Amino acid sequence: MSFNQMAQLDILNIIKDINTESEYAEFRNMLAHYLAAKAQRQIDALWDDGTVNNRTIEQWGKERMRTPYRYAIHRS
Repeated sequence: MSFNQMAQLDILNIIKDINTESEYAEFRNMLAHYLAAKAQRQIDALWDDGTVNNRTIEQWGKERMRTPYRYAIHRS
């Protein structure tokens, strides 16, 4: 069994016992904290190896990444 499958089974075993809105909110909060910590570790690794630095972050702040809106040629 892969780690992914084991994780899925663990999550299914956890969520089967969620019976109230507050338990669901607590579970979602726990997952959010876990994912935020994981993202922070990955960001820290990029910073530590020099992939991301202050200059990179300043450049990101100047980028305009919005996708241009395109009108449909044929509107029905």
